[in-house]
Amino acid sequence: MSITAANSPIQQKTIELCQTILNNPDFRAVRSRIDAFMADERAKEQYQSLVEKSEELHHKQHQGVRLSQEEISAFEKQRDVVINNPVAKGFIDAQQELQEVQETVTKYISKTMELGRVPAESDLEGGSCGSGCGCH
Repeated sequence: MSITAANSPIQQKTIELCQTILNNPDFRAVRSRIDAFMADERAKEQYQSLVEKSEELHHKQHQGVRLSQEEISAFEKQRDVVINNPVAKGFIDAQQELQEVQETVTKYISKTMELGRVPAESDLEGGSCGSGCGCH
């Protein structure tokens, strides 16, 4: 039997981890901010417009085009509108929190597979990618 087969201990524990995440009150608070954003058309439009403008400016810079002060100011003004909208700001913060959870889970799983044991806190410190990565 494969270690990832249906009903394997790994699959069962993964489902258990997922349920633990869903049951966490902090996670439910994060989800409620995401749901509030998804229900707010104005906040979604403001956010989407900001994302598109950011991508446009990034593309211009990548092409070697120098951004004008007007473009930069307009982007910053648009960003301020989004940041000052509590629903949009809550969504942005919620996205970051969910990304941190995902990164933490991934870090533990990756380190476990690398080390062949459950990592200690000291194993996770320093942000090293592993031996030979050149970052340490």
